[in-house]
Amino acid sequence: MQEILNRIQPADKAVSTRAMERWNKIAKPLDGLGDLERAVASIAGMTGQVNYRIDKRAVAVFCADNGVVAEGVSQTGSEVTAIVAKNLCTHDTSVCKMAEVAHADVRPVDMGMLTDVDDPAMAVCRIARGTKDMLHGPAMSREEAERALRFGADFAQKLTDEGYKLFATGEMGIGNTTTSSAVASVLLGVGAAEMTGRGAGLSSAGLRHKIEVIDQSIALNRPDPQDPVDVLAKVGGFDIAGMAGFFLGCAACRRPVIIDGFISEVAALCAARIAPAARDYMLPSHLSNEPAARAVLDALGMTPFITAGMHLGEGTGAVALIPMLDMAYAVYFGMCTFEDIQIEDYQPLD
Repeated sequence: MQEILNRIQPADKAVSTRAMERWNKIAKPLDGLGDLERAVASIAGMTGQVNYRIDKRAVAVFCADNGVVAEGVSQTGSEVTAIVAKNLCTHDTSVCKMAEVAHADVRPVDMGMLTDVDDPAMAVCRIARGTKDMLHGPAMSREEAERALRFGADFAQKLTDEGYKLFATGEMGIGNTTTSSAVASVLLGVGAAEMTGRGAGLSSAGLRHKIEVIDQSIALNRPDPQDPVDVLAKVGGFDIAGMAGFFLGCAACRRPVIIDGFISEVAALCAARIAPAARDYMLPSHLSNEPAARAVLDALGMTPFITAGMHLGEGTGAVALIPMLDMAYAVYFGMCTFEDIQIEDYQPLD
Protein backbone atom coordinates (compact mmCIF):
# COMPACT_ATOMS: atom_id res chain seq x y z
CA MET A 1 0.00 0.00 0.00
CA GLN A 2 2.89 2.35 0.70
CA GLU A 3 3.84 2.55 -2.98
CA ILE A 4 0.30 3.73 -3.76
CA LEU A 5 0.47 6.37 -1.03
CA ASN A 6 3.84 7.53 -2.38
CA ARG A 7 2.22 8.26 -5.75
CA ILE A 8 -0.36 10.63 -4.28
CA GLN A 9 0.71 14.21 -4.92
CA PRO A 10 -1.25 17.47 -4.54
CA ALA A 11 -3.28 18.57 -7.53
CA ASP A 12 -1.59 21.05 -9.89
CA LYS A 13 -2.86 24.48 -8.89
CA ALA A 14 -1.19 26.12 -11.89
CA VAL A 15 -3.27 24.00 -14.27
CA SER A 16 -6.43 24.81 -12.29
CA THR A 17 -5.59 28.50 -12.64
CA ARG A 18 -5.22 28.12 -16.40
CA ALA A 19 -8.64 26.46 -16.55
CA MET A 20 -10.16 29.37 -14.61
CA GLU A 21 -8.51 31.79 -17.02
CA ARG A 22 -10.23 29.92 -19.85
CA TRP A 23 -13.56 30.24 -18.02
CA ASN A 24 -13.05 33.99 -17.67
CA LYS A 25 -12.66 34.38 -21.44
CA ILE A 26 -15.96 32.64 -22.19
CA ALA A 27 -18.73 35.07 -23.17
CA LYS A 28 -20.80 34.96 -20.00
CA PRO A 29 -20.81 36.75 -16.64
CA LEU A 30 -17.67 36.04 -14.61
CA ASP A 31 -18.20 33.12 -12.24
CA GLY A 32 -21.68 32.76 -13.73
CA LEU A 33 -21.71 28.99 -13.16
CA GLY A 34 -20.17 29.33 -9.70
CA ASP A 35 -19.02 26.08 -8.14
CA LEU A 36 -19.45 24.23 -11.44
CA GLU A 37 -16.71 26.39 -12.96
CA ARG A 38 -14.48 25.65 -10.00
CA ALA A 39 -15.22 21.92 -10.30
CA VAL A 40 -14.03 21.90 -13.92
CA ALA A 41 -10.94 23.87 -12.91
CA SER A 42 -10.32 21.46 -10.04
CA ILE A 43 -10.55 18.48 -12.37
CA ALA A 44 -7.99 20.16 -14.63
CA GLY A 45 -5.64 20.44 -11.67
CA MET A 46 -6.25 16.85 -10.63
CA THR A 47 -5.43 15.49 -14.07
CA GLY A 48 -2.86 18.06 -15.18
CA GLN A 49 -4.94 18.74 -18.30
CA VAL A 50 -6.80 21.97 -19.07
CA ASN A 51 -8.82 20.16 -21.77
CA TYR A 52 -9.58 16.98 -19.83
CA ARG A 53 -12.70 15.07 -20.94
CA ILE A 54 -14.96 13.09 -18.59
CA ASP A 55 -16.55 11.11 -21.40
CA LYS A 56 -16.12 7.63 -19.84
CA ARG A 57 -17.32 7.27 -16.28
CA ALA A 58 -18.06 4.56 -13.73
CA VAL A 59 -19.69 4.30 -10.32
CA ALA A 60 -17.98 1.76 -8.07
CA VAL A 61 -20.44 0.28 -5.55
CA PHE A 62 -18.79 -1.48 -2.61
CA CYS A 63 -20.94 -4.20 -1.04
CA ALA A 64 -20.42 -5.85 2.34
CA ASP A 65 -22.22 -7.19 5.39
CA ASN A 66 -21.74 -6.02 8.96
CA GLY A 67 -21.76 -8.24 12.03
CA VAL A 68 -23.32 -5.50 14.15
CA VAL A 69 -26.63 -6.14 12.37
CA ALA A 70 -27.05 -8.96 14.90
CA GLU A 71 -27.70 -6.24 17.51
CA GLY A 72 -30.90 -5.10 15.81
CA VAL A 73 -29.53 -1.76 14.58
CA SER A 74 -31.26 -1.93 11.19
CA GLN A 75 -34.79 -2.33 9.96
CA THR A 76 -33.90 -5.24 7.66
CA GLY A 77 -31.57 -8.22 7.90
CA SER A 78 -28.28 -8.91 6.15
CA GLU A 79 -29.98 -11.04 3.51
CA VAL A 80 -31.04 -7.81 1.81
CA THR A 81 -27.43 -6.91 1.00
CA ALA A 82 -27.04 -9.79 -1.45
CA ILE A 83 -30.47 -9.21 -2.99
CA VAL A 84 -29.67 -5.58 -3.81
CA ALA A 85 -26.13 -6.51 -4.88
CA LYS A 86 -27.55 -9.00 -7.37
CA ASN A 87 -29.86 -6.29 -8.67
CA LEU A 88 -26.83 -4.04 -9.16
CA CYS A 89 -25.47 -6.67 -11.50
CA THR A 90 -28.71 -6.86 -13.48
CA HIS A 91 -29.20 -3.06 -13.57
CA ASP A 92 -32.31 -3.13 -11.41
CA THR A 93 -31.51 -0.62 -8.66
CA SER A 94 -31.99 3.12 -8.28
CA VAL A 95 -28.37 3.94 -9.02
CA CYS A 96 -28.47 1.78 -12.14
CA LYS A 97 -31.44 3.68 -13.56
CA MET A 98 -29.84 7.02 -12.70
CA ALA A 99 -26.49 5.90 -14.13
CA GLU A 100 -28.17 5.15 -17.46
CA VAL A 101 -29.18 8.81 -17.67
CA ALA A 102 -25.68 9.91 -16.62
CA HIS A 103 -24.04 7.50 -19.11
CA ALA A 104 -22.08 5.86 -16.30
CA ASP A 105 -21.25 2.19 -15.92
CA VAL A 106 -22.16 0.59 -12.59
CA ARG A 107 -19.35 -1.63 -11.26
CA PRO A 108 -20.36 -3.52 -8.08
CA VAL A 109 -17.71 -5.02 -5.80
CA ASP A 110 -18.14 -7.78 -3.20
CA MET A 111 -15.89 -6.66 -0.35
CA GLY A 112 -17.33 -9.11 2.17
CA MET A 113 -20.93 -10.19 1.79
CA LEU A 114 -22.34 -13.13 3.68
CA THR A 115 -23.92 -14.56 0.54
CA ASP A 116 -22.28 -15.12 -2.84
CA VAL A 117 -23.63 -13.27 -5.86
CA ASP A 118 -22.84 -15.43 -8.85
CA ASP A 119 -22.69 -12.89 -11.65
CA PRO A 120 -19.77 -11.93 -13.92
CA ALA A 121 -20.60 -8.27 -13.36
CA MET A 122 -19.60 -8.58 -9.69
CA ALA A 123 -15.93 -7.97 -8.91
CA VAL A 124 -14.97 -10.14 -5.94
CA CYS A 125 -12.59 -9.30 -3.14
CA ARG A 126 -14.31 -10.97 -0.22
CA ILE A 127 -12.10 -10.23 2.75
CA ALA A 128 -14.42 -12.39 4.89
CA ARG A 129 -18.09 -13.27 5.00
CA GLY A 130 -19.08 -10.09 6.77
CA THR A 131 -17.32 -8.33 9.61
CA LYS A 132 -17.56 -9.46 13.21
CA ASP A 133 -20.00 -7.86 15.64
CA MET A 134 -18.15 -4.79 16.90
CA LEU A 135 -20.18 -4.81 20.10
CA HIS A 136 -18.13 -7.86 21.17
CA GLY A 137 -14.73 -7.02 19.70
CA PRO A 138 -13.05 -5.49 16.64
CA ALA A 139 -15.06 -5.64 13.44
CA MET A 140 -11.99 -6.90 11.59
CA SER A 141 -8.28 -7.37 12.07
CA ARG A 142 -5.85 -4.66 11.04
CA GLU A 143 -4.56 -6.97 8.32
CA GLU A 144 -8.09 -7.32 6.93
CA ALA A 145 -8.56 -3.54 6.96
CA GLU A 146 -5.28 -3.09 5.08
CA ARG A 147 -6.29 -5.73 2.52
CA ALA A 148 -9.60 -3.95 1.95
CA LEU A 149 -7.81 -0.62 1.46
CA ARG A 150 -5.40 -2.22 -0.99
CA PHE A 151 -8.16 -3.83 -3.05
CA GLY A 152 -10.05 -0.56 -3.26
CA ALA A 153 -6.92 1.19 -4.53
CA ASP A 154 -6.20 -1.60 -7.00
CA PHE A 155 -9.79 -1.41 -8.28
CA ALA A 156 -9.30 2.29 -9.04
CA GLN A 157 -6.17 1.38 -11.00
CA LYS A 158 -8.05 -1.37 -12.86
CA LEU A 159 -10.81 0.99 -13.94
CA THR A 160 -8.27 3.63 -14.91
CA ASP A 161 -6.49 1.05 -17.08
CA GLU A 162 -9.86 0.34 -18.72
CA GLY A 163 -10.02 3.98 -19.80
CA TYR A 164 -12.43 5.48 -17.28
CA LYS A 165 -11.95 9.21 -16.76
CA LEU A 166 -14.38 10.03 -13.93
CA PHE A 167 -15.43 7.96 -10.95
CA ALA A 168 -18.35 8.02 -8.52
CA THR A 169 -18.59 6.06 -5.31
CA GLY A 170 -21.43 4.05 -3.81
CA GLU A 171 -22.10 1.29 -1.30
CA MET A 172 -24.54 -1.41 -0.33
CA GLY A 173 -24.49 -3.05 3.07
CA ILE A 174 -27.20 -3.41 5.67
CA GLY A 175 -25.97 -1.86 8.92
CA ASN A 176 -23.42 0.45 7.35
CA THR A 177 -24.92 3.66 8.70
CA THR A 178 -24.10 2.21 12.12
CA THR A 179 -20.47 1.56 11.24
CA SER A 180 -20.17 4.91 9.45
CA SER A 181 -21.56 6.76 12.46
CA ALA A 182 -19.08 4.95 14.69
CA VAL A 183 -16.12 5.83 12.47
CA ALA A 184 -17.27 9.45 12.17
CA SER A 185 -17.76 9.72 15.92
CA VAL A 186 -14.18 8.61 16.56
CA LEU A 187 -12.49 10.61 13.80
CA LEU A 188 -14.37 13.83 14.61
CA GLY A 189 -14.30 13.38 18.37
CA VAL A 190 -18.06 13.89 18.60
CA GLY A 191 -20.56 11.78 20.56
CA ALA A 192 -22.47 9.07 18.75
CA ALA A 193 -25.80 10.78 19.46
CA GLU A 194 -24.80 13.65 17.16
CA MET A 195 -23.40 11.36 14.47
CA THR A 196 -26.21 8.83 14.23
CA GLY A 197 -29.43 8.89 12.21
CA ARG A 198 -32.29 6.53 11.48
CA GLY A 199 -30.61 4.95 8.47
CA ALA A 200 -33.15 3.18 6.30
CA GLY A 201 -35.97 3.86 8.75
CA LEU A 202 -35.56 3.10 12.46
CA SER A 203 -38.13 4.07 15.06
CA SER A 204 -37.17 6.47 17.86
CA ALA A 205 -36.57 3.52 20.17
CA GLY A 206 -34.50 1.84 17.46
CA LEU A 207 -32.41 4.97 17.05
CA ARG A 208 -31.71 5.13 20.78
CA HIS A 209 -30.63 1.49 20.73
CA LYS A 210 -28.38 2.11 17.71
CA ILE A 211 -26.64 4.97 19.52
CA GLU A 212 -26.13 2.79 22.61
CA VAL A 213 -24.58 0.03 20.49
CA ILE A 214 -22.18 2.51 18.87
CA ASP A 215 -21.19 4.06 22.20
CA GLN A 216 -20.59 0.66 23.77
CA SER A 217 -18.62 -0.58 20.73
CA ILE A 218 -16.33 2.44 20.83
CA ALA A 219 -15.83 2.10 24.58
CA LEU A 220 -14.97 -1.60 24.24
CA ASN A 221 -12.65 -1.39 21.22
CA ARG A 222 -11.03 1.98 21.98
CA PRO A 223 -10.10 2.87 18.37
CA ASP A 224 -7.26 5.37 18.02
CA PRO A 225 -8.58 8.58 16.37
CA GLN A 226 -5.04 9.35 15.17
CA ASP A 227 -4.89 6.05 13.26
CA PRO A 228 -7.66 5.80 10.62
CA VAL A 229 -6.78 2.20 9.79
CA ASP A 230 -7.23 1.26 13.44
CA VAL A 231 -10.62 3.00 13.45
CA LEU A 232 -11.71 1.17 10.29
CA ALA A 233 -10.59 -2.17 11.72
CA LYS A 234 -12.29 -1.78 15.07
CA VAL A 235 -15.62 -0.14 14.25
CA GLY A 236 -15.76 0.11 10.45
CA GLY A 237 -16.86 -2.14 7.62
CA PHE A 238 -15.32 -3.79 4.59
CA ASP A 239 -17.36 -1.52 2.30
CA ILE A 240 -16.07 1.65 3.98
CA ALA A 241 -12.48 0.39 3.97
CA GLY A 242 -12.67 -0.65 0.31
CA MET A 243 -14.14 2.71 -0.64
CA ALA A 244 -11.45 4.57 1.34
CA GLY A 245 -8.86 2.61 -0.63
CA PHE A 246 -10.67 3.51 -3.84
CA PHE A 247 -10.37 7.21 -3.00
CA LEU A 248 -6.64 6.71 -2.41
CA GLY A 249 -6.29 4.81 -5.67
CA CYS A 250 -8.08 7.52 -7.64
CA ALA A 251 -5.68 10.10 -6.20
CA ALA A 252 -2.69 7.93 -7.10
CA CYS A 253 -4.06 7.62 -10.67
CA ARG A 254 -4.86 11.35 -10.83
CA ARG A 255 -8.52 10.67 -11.53
CA PRO A 256 -11.44 12.76 -10.19
CA VAL A 257 -13.77 10.86 -7.87
CA ILE A 258 -17.20 11.98 -6.65
CA ILE A 259 -18.22 11.41 -3.04
CA ASP A 260 -21.76 10.13 -2.49
CA GLY A 261 -23.62 10.58 0.81
CA PHE A 262 -22.76 10.03 4.46
CA ILE A 263 -21.16 6.58 4.20
CA SER A 264 -19.07 7.62 1.21
CA GLU A 265 -18.13 10.84 3.01
CA VAL A 266 -16.84 8.83 5.97
CA ALA A 267 -14.72 6.70 3.62
CA ALA A 268 -13.41 9.89 2.01
CA LEU A 269 -12.54 11.29 5.44
CA CYS A 270 -10.61 8.11 6.27
CA ALA A 271 -8.70 8.41 2.99
CA ALA A 272 -7.92 12.08 3.60
CA ARG A 273 -6.66 11.26 7.09
CA ILE A 274 -4.41 8.53 5.66
CA ALA A 275 -3.08 10.72 2.80
CA PRO A 276 -4.13 14.39 3.06
CA ALA A 277 -3.31 15.12 -0.60
CA ALA A 278 -5.95 12.56 -1.65
CA ARG A 279 -8.58 15.14 -0.73
CA ASP A 280 -7.53 17.20 -3.78
CA TYR A 281 -9.00 14.53 -6.06
CA MET A 282 -12.44 14.37 -4.45
CA LEU A 283 -15.60 16.19 -5.45
CA PRO A 284 -18.60 16.42 -3.10
CA SER A 285 -22.02 15.70 -4.54
CA HIS A 286 -24.93 16.19 -2.15
CA LEU A 287 -25.85 16.85 1.45
CA SER A 288 -27.30 13.65 2.83
CA ASN A 289 -30.20 13.73 5.26
CA GLU A 290 -28.10 11.78 7.77
CA PRO A 291 -27.40 14.14 10.72
CA ALA A 292 -23.60 13.83 10.57
CA ALA A 293 -23.31 14.49 6.84
CA ARG A 294 -22.70 18.23 7.23
CA ALA A 295 -20.06 17.69 9.93
CA VAL A 296 -18.11 15.24 7.79
CA LEU A 297 -18.22 17.52 4.75
CA ASP A 298 -17.08 20.41 6.95
CA ALA A 299 -14.17 18.28 8.17
CA LEU A 300 -13.26 17.69 4.52
CA GLY A 301 -13.62 21.42 3.78
CA MET A 302 -16.27 20.80 1.15
CA THR A 303 -19.57 22.37 0.13
CA PRO A 304 -22.13 20.08 -1.54
CA PHE A 305 -23.50 20.88 -4.99
CA ILE A 306 -26.91 19.34 -4.32
CA THR A 307 -29.22 19.76 -1.33
CA ALA A 308 -32.25 17.63 -2.02
CA GLY A 309 -32.88 15.63 1.14
CA MET A 310 -31.46 12.46 -0.42
CA HIS A 311 -30.33 9.50 1.68
CA LEU A 312 -30.73 6.49 -0.59
CA GLY A 313 -27.11 5.43 -0.93
CA GLU A 314 -25.79 3.13 -3.69
CA GLY A 315 -24.03 6.14 -5.25
CA THR A 316 -27.25 7.88 -6.32
CA GLY A 317 -26.17 11.30 -5.08
CA ALA A 318 -22.76 11.03 -6.72
CA VAL A 319 -24.29 9.99 -10.03
CA ALA A 320 -26.78 12.87 -9.80
CA LEU A 321 -23.87 15.31 -10.04
CA ILE A 322 -22.54 13.92 -13.33
CA PRO A 323 -25.14 15.54 -15.65
CA MET A 324 -24.44 18.88 -13.95
CA LEU A 325 -20.74 18.45 -14.73
CA ASP A 326 -21.63 17.51 -18.31
CA MET A 327 -23.55 20.76 -18.69
CA ALA A 328 -20.64 22.75 -17.26
CA TYR A 329 -18.26 21.09 -19.70
CA ALA A 330 -20.68 21.82 -22.58
CA VAL A 331 -20.22 25.51 -21.81
CA TYR A 332 -16.49 25.19 -21.11
CA PHE A 333 -15.74 23.51 -24.44
CA GLY A 334 -18.58 24.81 -26.59
CA MET A 335 -19.22 28.46 -25.80
CA CYS A 336 -17.73 31.29 -27.80
CA THR A 337 -15.28 33.68 -26.15
CA PHE A 338 -15.52 37.44 -25.73
CA GLU A 339 -12.89 37.72 -28.47
CA ASP A 340 -15.00 35.60 -30.82
CA ILE A 341 -17.93 38.01 -30.57
CA GLN A 342 -15.71 41.09 -30.38
CA ILE A 343 -16.74 42.19 -26.90
CA GLU A 344 -14.28 43.37 -24.34
CA ASP A 345 -13.63 40.82 -21.60
CA TYR A 346 -15.50 41.26 -18.32
CA GLN A 347 -13.17 42.38 -15.55
CA PRO A 348 -13.43 41.40 -11.88
CA LEU A 349 -14.86 44.15 -9.69
CA ASP A 350 -13.42 45.18 -6.35
